[in-house]
Parts: sequence; C-alpha cells; structure tokens
Amino acid sequence: MAADLSALRTGLTDLLGDRLAGMDEKLGELTVVVKAAGMLDALVRLRDTAGFEQMIDLCGVDYSTYGDGAWEGNRFAVVYHLLSVKHNVRLRVRIFAEDDDFPVLDSVADIWPCANWYEREAFDLYGIVFTGHPDLRRILTDYGFVGNPFRKDFPLSGHVEMRYDPEQQRVVYQPVSIEPREVTTRIVREENYGRG
Repeated sequence: MAADLSALRTGLTDLLGDRLAGMDEKLGELTVVVKAAGMLDALVRLRDTAGFEQMIDLCGVDYSTYGDGAWEGNRFAVVYHLLSVKHNVRLRVRIFAEDDDFPVLDSVADIWPCANWYEREAFDLYGIVFTGHPDLRRILTDYGFVGNPFRKDFPLSGHVEMRYDPEQQRVVYQPVSIEPREVTTRIVREENYGRG
C-alpha cells in the first residue's frame, strides 16, 4: 500500500471486500466504514496485510443530534485511528453498533492491546459494550454513577450529586439540587480583528 490516497483507496477496497460499508476522503485523510459483522476480520487484515500496526486512538461517538438532528442511520459508532509507520499513512475506521438501545461491538484488545483502556472509556462514557473485553468496567466515573455522560440525551446537570456528609462521615449521593437554567453566551467581535 502506498501513501497515495487513491492507491490506498483501491487497495483497501480489494482487501476489505464485502466488509466495507463506505469510504470517504476529507482533508487529505481517508475514513472507511466497516460493517460490525465482519469487523474483527477486517481489522486483523488492516493490521497484518495493509501494515496498520498501530492503533493510535479509539473513541465512541453519539450521532443522535449530528447535523442538527438530520442524521439518518445508527446512533452509536466507534472510530479507530490507525497508523502505518512502514507506509507513513493514517487511516480512520468507523464501525456502527447495530442496536441503538444496547450498542455492542467486539473488543479489539486482542488485536491492539492498547485498546483496553480506550474501550473502557467508551463503555463508561457512551455505554458501548465490547464483547470479549478482558475487564470491561468504568474507568472515569464512579462505580455508583448512573448513566453515560457523553450521550447526547444525558442531562447537563446529571442525575445525582455526590458530597461528603460530616455526620455520617462518608460520601453520600443525593438527587441533583441545581436549578436548571439556560446560559446564553455573549459574543463580542471587532469588525477588523486580525486584519492588520
């Protein structure tokens, strides 16, 4: 595979075959959409055959309000950022979970061990379950935390708040006591800012 994006596009089309659901090129980077059903085989092929030996990042995405709510398609996806040091090229791989109510994808921790904590983060913040993960549990929020804070339908103030109670001498959870309010930012712009 060459660093040339057109050659990469052709090579990936041949390599992934029917596992490929789509391909997009923006800002000099290639994004491929892979079907969830064949994701592990596709990612192993990308690592072993195409030379994407490193996974740089993995993140969850909630598309429910993407494009001002005009998004049509599955709600949750996981985006893998891959790097081929040998070919000096990056690749973004997007895989959509098939069920919006209970998003589930296969774990890639056996393919790239660094995915372990990234998958835990996506599980914690988005509620995406990774089957086959060696230790899938919360990583950023407390074990008693209710919900997934990066989901678009999660309330800004949360469901519960935590405080230390001196009488009980422990941390206690209680319903949120913050009154919801709308904050409108004020933007001040100078007409000729940055023009000399």
